[in-house]
Amino acid sequence: MAHRNSELDIESGKEELGENVVHYESSNSITEAEKALRWKQDKRIVPLSAGIYFLCYLDRSNIGNAKIMNSSTGDDLMTQTGMTNYQYTIALMIFLVAYGLFEVPSNILLKKLRPSRWIAFLMFSWGALTIGLGGVHSYATVTVVRFLLGVFEAGLFPGLVYYLTFWYKTEERSIRVAFILASATLAGAFGGAIAYGIGHMNQAGGLSAWRWLFIIEGIPSCLSAFLVWFFLPDYPEDAKWLTIQERDLAVERLHLEGSKGKAKAMTWLDARATLVDWRLWGHYVVYFGISTPFSSLSLFTPSITAGLGYHDLQAQLMTVPPYAVAYVVQILASWSADHFNARGLHSAAMATVGAVGFLASAVLPADAYAARYGCLIVAASGAFACIPPLLGWLSSNIFNTASVGLAIALNIGLGGAPGQIVGVWIYKVNEAEAGYPTGHWTNAALLFMVAAGCVILRVYYARRNKKMLSESNDGEEVRLFKY
Repeated sequence: MAHRNSELDIESGKEELGENVVHYESSNSITEAEKALRWKQDKRIVPLSAGIYFLCYLDRSNIGNAKIMNSSTGDDLMTQTGMTNYQYTIALMIFLVAYGLFEVPSNILLKKLRPSRWIAFLMFSWGALTIGLGGVHSYATVTVVRFLLGVFEAGLFPGLVYYLTFWYKTEERSIRVAFILASATLAGAFGGAIAYGIGHMNQAGGLSAWRWLFIIEGIPSCLSAFLVWFFLPDYPEDAKWLTIQERDLAVERLHLEGSKGKAKAMTWLDARATLVDWRLWGHYVVYFGISTPFSSLSLFTPSITAGLGYHDLQAQLMTVPPYAVAYVVQILASWSADHFNARGLHSAAMATVGAVGFLASAVLPADAYAARYGCLIVAASGAFACIPPLLGWLSSNIFNTASVGLAIALNIGLGGAPGQIVGVWIYKVNEAEAGYPTGHWTNAALLFMVAAGCVILRVYYARRNKKMLSESNDGEEVRLFKY
């Protein structure tokens, strides 16, 4: 069944390429003209995409900073809204429920409405909602606004990953996904630093600092939405900022392995082939495993550092180094994964590094603050660094435009959202003095599962490639699965 569904995927891809194309094996060779074109695309697309996700992640995760900001004086989110720790966890989870439900429809709308228009709309909406969080006074209001925030942020990351497939070849995507995802790592670092600064604005204008945090961090998203509307390019086919020759080259170089701006809408055959292909579900399970540590670190790093002997504004500031180191590791690992066509093994290796970091945190004494802080840096670096190669690996092994958009959304929606929901629950407030053992053990176990899953998928793709080569005719080009 899985083999048959993969063949349907390939056959659907052939319809986009022309009937004379059967299989294709990607070459890493690139002409000087392609290098110049790719650099021109990079300057326009990558910084803008990374900036969009930076603001998205900042607006999503700042609730973790608001929770502990000025808690010693009773001017924090929890005290002023009357929320219990359980209610706070529900407010985090409800965001992820919306996030999982709306990712697939959002990716469909991105293709129908043009990326620039849809992403700008999402951006303005989540920015306005973030500002709105600055005015909440109850648990119910926080929960409703967080749900709506999940609705509008849901489509961004899978949308950006899908968007890159319209512009870049398979071996070019992981590093660019890494630059986008690494902006979230930067947001984590800057978020702590920004929270530290805004924490000193407590009661300025009669508002608590945590309210100023939401207001100040929501405004840039609203303003930047107008920039995205006008400057984010949609598809190579209609990019007016490229010359005619460059547009032709951009389309031609993706003729065999990129998504097409003018491709037909998804059919039931495309959807069915994507939904019942077991190898894709293997990717979803692996992504579930990495999403739990990603989520828990995103939301609870301020609380974790607070449990390491740091307090209030100092705890905010100490969230910066883990994210800063993770940013560098993430970029280097993703470049290497693309360069050596070894995305699966790189993800497995980095997941193992992250697992060891969490495992060490779990077994060290609760008062071994310096050692456990070092383990947090190792854990964050490994956990964050294995995500871009995983996403590049998935998009590289789907061969038609409609299926790419659906599979990416399902990967992050069915795999990522449930994993992130688990991440909301594993760092229990009553375990703070013990060093959060449940959270560390859970993340370690899941990252070991991720490493094993990556190795299994790598072996499976090697066997499929060997079979395709053995069944091909002499001289026939074969499009192989990426590793």
